[in-house]
Amino acid sequence: MVVNTESLTVADIDAPTPEPRASSRQVVYRHALPIRIMHWINVIALTLMFFSGLQIFNAHPNLYWGNRSDKGKEILSLAAHQDATGSLVGTTRIGHHEFTTTGVLGVSKDGNGMPTVRGFPSWITVPGPGWLAMGRRWHFFFAWVFVLNGLCYVGYSLAKRHLQHDLWPTGADWRGIGRSIIEHIRFKHPHGAEALRYNILQRLAYLTVIFVFGVGIVLMGLAMSPRMDAVLSPLVEAVGGRQSARTIHFIIAWAFVAFVLIHLFEVLISGVFNQLRGMITGYYRIDSGEADTVRIHPAEVETARVDTHEVDEVTPDAPAATEERPHD
Repeated sequence: MVVNTESLTVADIDAPTPEPRASSRQVVYRHALPIRIMHWINVIALTLMFFSGLQIFNAHPNLYWGNRSDKGKEILSLAAHQDATGSLVGTTRIGHHEFTTTGVLGVSKDGNGMPTVRGFPSWITVPGPGWLAMGRRWHFFFAWVFVLNGLCYVGYSLAKRHLQHDLWPTGADWRGIGRSIIEHIRFKHPHGAEALRYNILQRLAYLTVIFVFGVGIVLMGLAMSPRMDAVLSPLVEAVGGRQSARTIHFIIAWAFVAFVLIHLFEVLISGVFNQLRGMITGYYRIDSGEADTVRIHPAEVETARVDTHEVDEVTPDAPAATEERPHD
């Protein structure tokens, strides 16, 4: 084979073959110790509040609107009846629509495997089936844990400006809300330093959970108490009555469940080990490759310290990532 070297330039011969730049992995300190402690206290408190709340609900598994609980005026009812063969049939009625829910709602098996009339099944209630008094004690105890922990979180977030910098949406966040929705629909998650910053949907979700769900469920819980009627009578009247407060309390509780399920789903699809490590140890791994563009502003993010001892690959000659404002 003959090669015509006259047509080749020195640059063609001596130019090195470009190699892809290795990606750099960094471990950053993302979540401060107080945030992590309060997060896990909240997990325990909310879980036991929910399960003990269902046990309390089982004492009268119906919801109403207004001040009275008149039979036939239920907006939600978990009930049971016997069919032609004498077997128990569980039903769930929402308004005028009734559904058969035997085995889950209305009628479920007890510890001996026998069908029993019960709103929610025993496996989802604590501390035990039919133990109303102890269920109330558990519920009120962990409600106070939830309230005190929430106050500590808000106070700490204000003092450390975590609320202002990391949760409160900026103008750029609002302008990028459309893009954020599309990225969530496509299950597309940020990488690199951008992963350290909450997007607009996360910020709105956390603010809603803290100041709407959190405050709302506590106020409705207090409004349900006969002893608080004199203190919170304007609030009770504003929501339509004590039974209305009980219904709103129930709805917000399930809104918490919906948030937790979505939150867990996002954790699973965005790297469950990395996310759990971040909330247990505080350290979170980010990948920063050549294609990564840092869309983050230093003043808008809680300080993240790079642990240089845990960097897997370092490319000192690589150019620094471009720094930009968040989504426009």
